[in-house]
Amino acid sequence: MKKTCPLLIAVLLLPALAQAAGPVTLDTLLDEMVDRTAVARLPEPAYTCKQASSYDRRSVSPDEPGWFANGDSCKFLRSEKNDGREEWVMMDAKGPGAIVRFWVTGFKYVGNIRIYLDGSSQPAVTARVDELVGGPALVGAPLSEATARGRNLYLPIPYAKSCKVTFDQPHYSKTRKRESLLYYQINYRTYSPGTEVKSFSMGQLDAAKEKIAKVQKTLLDPASVMPVESDVMPDLSQPIVAGKSLDLLLEGSEALCMFSVRLEADDLAQAYRSTVLEIHADDEKTVWCPVGDFFGSGVGVNPYTGWYRKVDKDGTLTCWWVMPYQKSLSISFANHGKHDVKATISSLTTCPWKWDDRSMYFRANWRQERRIKTEDRGKAAKDWNYLTAQGQGVYVGDTLAVVNRVKKWWGEGDEKIYVDGEKFPSHFGTGTEDYYGYAWCTPEYFQSPFHAQPRAEGPRNFGNVTNTRVRLLDAIPFTKSLKFDMEVWHPQKTEVDYAATTYWYARPGATAKAHDGPAEAAQPVEYDMETPEFEKKKAK
Repeated sequence: MKKTCPLLIAVLLLPALAQAAGPVTLDTLLDEMVDRTAVARLPEPAYTCKQASSYDRRSVSPDEPGWFANGDSCKFLRSEKNDGREEWVMMDAKGPGAIVRFWVTGFKYVGNIRIYLDGSSQPAVTARVDELVGGPALVGAPLSEATARGRNLYLPIPYAKSCKVTFDQPHYSKTRKRESLLYYQINYRTYSPGTEVKSFSMGQLDAAKEKIAKVQKTLLDPASVMPVESDVMPDLSQPIVAGKSLDLLLEGSEALCMFSVRLEADDLAQAYRSTVLEIHADDEKTVWCPVGDFFGSGVGVNPYTGWYRKVDKDGTLTCWWVMPYQKSLSISFANHGKHDVKATISSLTTCPWKWDDRSMYFRANWRQERRIKTEDRGKAAKDWNYLTAQGQGVYVGDTLAVVNRVKKWWGEGDEKIYVDGEKFPSHFGTGTEDYYGYAWCTPEYFQSPFHAQPRAEGPRNFGNVTNTRVRLLDAIPFTKSLKFDMEVWHPQKTEVDYAATTYWYARPGATAKAHDGPAEAAQPVEYDMETPEFEKKKAK
């Protein structure tokens, strides 16, 4: 496919932090959040990303009995006295660094969270827990928002030397009252020693109000962020015979920065699973994923809008992942199903890219396992691998599509993310729904720039469920390897299907553990039903 005359798109082009000099500040982090090109290069300044959470501390080793322990609330590092108050420490990290995601849930939010920076005895931030995380204490939606009983804060809080986060409410182990339960996750960056970081203050927050308003607006309008010098290909509509593919070729040294696809078929849910997107960047296969899963829809067409992907009601799927290449990019839509499919490719847009020693290929992998056996109260819990990658890169998100065959909650399992050969994961979660930004197994449709539940079929948690999350400032760099496991922890004896799509960037030569993709993608879709409960929730 050759390029046509360039069409100039008059839209917003935001500065790349990767090119900026000077200290890391609230302003530069906000810029980075809405700069899609930044994540396609190795981060500069370099950082690691870790997570403090209330995971059950009985989880010590895969060889120990407590590895799948599920008492994931009110687990703090220690207690201490500050100004006569007893406070429980949630996070205590040396800098330079920044908090980049904060999630909590509970029953009654009566305690205060305090954030102490750089060893100060006075907190830089004090607010009631539900007003700080998911409320208006610092910022409004979507940077601070409640989604399906999960409370999320994505406003970055940078610090030069250290950060300590505390909670002052007596917790469940002391009160034995359900309303005292608190679950939390805090993702934070740690920059290389010597990196200059300007610590957060309420004065900075006030000065950044105008920028924050622009960022909030941009996050809710993902189509607004496109390079002004872009080439748009003509639309292409073509049948794909069963067993055949539709192939496109982009030549040159650029980046694919947007495209849309819409399929037409008698069985549309099956077509979006058995039609597979395969991309080769130069000589490397970088993407292999069923079309519906790639765009975060899961089984069928489930409309939502996120920062990197959008699903429209008419079945048009759009993505804004930036995909650099040095010589060529080949794109294939392969029909692994039994019936013909018609595909329409539109808005395929390339943008300028200068390849350097920090540039990375965009990658997406998919795997499915059907009929995973579970036992009562999680007795058959196991770590189920999303991705095992070798090389240098950055992990930027995932989609999980589940088939649950009973009217019981399926997602008690915690995420465990190992970076560069860690023996114990630097990200240990508190539940699958917590990882995806909601809580309490709430079967409720929601969307945000960062996470979504575009399908929660029901009744209760029965049927098809799709959870998706992308990582902006909370992306996870790795220099040698990354392993992402999610516990399959079900309270009832049944069988569940898991299908995971992972999104990541990596330098040339990176590899991922192979799975039996084509055979799984061709499997018949199960429990594809639009129940009244699901339609009613989605309409709200």
